[in-house]
Amino acid sequence: MIRINQLKMHPGHSFEELQEKVSQFLRIQKEQIDQIKIHKQSIDARKKPDVYFSYSIDVVTTQEERIKKKLKNKVQVVKETTYRLPSVNASGRKSYKRPVVVGSGPAGLFCAYLLAKAGCAPILFERGGSVEERTKDVETFWNTGKLNLSSNVQFGEGGAGTFSDGKLNTLVKDVLGRNQFVLETFVKFGAPEAILYENKPHIGTDILVDVVKNMRTEIIRLGGEVRFHSQMTDFKCEEVDAVKTITEITVNDKEKIETDLLVLAIGHSARDTFQLLYDHQLNMRAKPFAVGVRIEHPQEMINQCQYGMKTLEDLPTAAYKLTTQLANGRGAYTFCMCPGGYVVNASSEENRLAVNGMSYQKRDGKNANSAVIVTVSPEDFGEDHPLCGVEFQRTLEERAYQVGDGKVPVQCFGDFKANQATITLGEVKPQIKGAYKLSNVRSIFPEFLSQSIEEGIVAMGEKIRGFSREDAVLSAVESRTSSPVKIQRDEVLESNVKGIYPCGEGAGYAGGITSAAMDGMKVAEAILSNWAIEIHEEFTKN
Repeated sequence: MIRINQLKMHPGHSFEELQEKVSQFLRIQKEQIDQIKIHKQSIDARKKPDVYFSYSIDVVTTQEERIKKKLKNKVQVVKETTYRLPSVNASGRKSYKRPVVVGSGPAGLFCAYLLAKAGCAPILFERGGSVEERTKDVETFWNTGKLNLSSNVQFGEGGAGTFSDGKLNTLVKDVLGRNQFVLETFVKFGAPEAILYENKPHIGTDILVDVVKNMRTEIIRLGGEVRFHSQMTDFKCEEVDAVKTITEITVNDKEKIETDLLVLAIGHSARDTFQLLYDHQLNMRAKPFAVGVRIEHPQEMINQCQYGMKTLEDLPTAAYKLTTQLANGRGAYTFCMCPGGYVVNASSEENRLAVNGMSYQKRDGKNANSAVIVTVSPEDFGEDHPLCGVEFQRTLEERAYQVGDGKVPVQCFGDFKANQATITLGEVKPQIKGAYKLSNVRSIFPEFLSQSIEEGIVAMGEKIRGFSREDAVLSAVESRTSSPVKIQRDEVLESNVKGIYPCGEGAGYAGGITSAAMDGMKVAEAILSNWAIEIHEEFTKN
């Protein structure tokens, strides 16, 4: 297969025009092309407003040898990497019980999906509701302020990423094809095919809901079981061959489930479960994460800066990614940028308030929003304890709740700099899911963080004109950027308790939907490689 790189086309082109361009580049007839596949599509806006799509195109043709000789420095010869699911190791450690997966975010879903495909009949426990039920719970919270502690933006089928932008880009190196498998699986279950090649693919909350539901249906069809409103509230370990080993979990404080294989895909906000694991002496440590604010600007301003035009016809809504080094040695950066999106109240605990960002698939909201965050480390928390980061998050979230009187606190950037509550908004009006209140957001943070956020936004204004405008809207607190703990695991991905596999973002091994899904796959592979799993035939339906 031949790959052409940096093939440029104007927005709005047809596939036939792309095909014609490929045939001209390769100097062959269109009839001699057996297959054209877009490998990657990105945007070249260096000469804005003359903006191009830049393509990497894979071509299958009988003329490959001739093309390689003629265009040897202008094309690549490539082979597709196809992900292969490993089979169960028949000589591995024996298990006669069904694997248990706790948490149905991307890590838990993909781990359970691969285990189900391998015939292992996993049981997937989720503390929250199904994605359909959860959507109603979240809408109720945004409309009324009534919080469901187990079914909200953080908890429920699909994980925290379900109510985000559904961004699928990752920096994880992928030599085995896991990333492609994740994208292909999303497409299989209802995502747009364009995510297979877009440079910064996203699904959008509205479509991700159906994708998650369809994955659950397939896990069940393959012999797995999915149980909602089912929280792991305790577990039991015993000495097996002189090794501390998982033998049982307790669900909802009453039901006992025997298992010797437990996957912990608990998500970054399962604070009560972190405490449970600490009490049972799982090895874990506090890790750095980042906190800050959400910032909103008119989307047209971002379009103008990135593309040289305010209104778009055939281009995706403009995005950005900014980083800057601060005078105090810390870094400030944007995170989870949501073009045409909404700030959302993402709280999961009473009397504490956290925010996040989300976009629908069309990204057609009037504002762009992004987190502007600063890294914090255990040294900033003043404690040497695995859960000190959790308490730091809670302290900030309690302040945010108090400052906003239970509503999302909002402040113009000019007032943030002046350390005074906002009384009147400027041109930028908040797009927020949930009630908000004009407040003094700066008062939520320790001064070292407030100063860092201010300095970071000012520096980012040198890169995007208008980013540091006085009426840019800030909301807080963005505290759930990643897990505040890391649950340690060994070379075969087990914790210090045998049979327990920490997994995904909550365990500290991922940083987004795609990387969490890939880590779930890695854990499923480790289980299949390490264990010989014998499941009663009534559960093996695939």
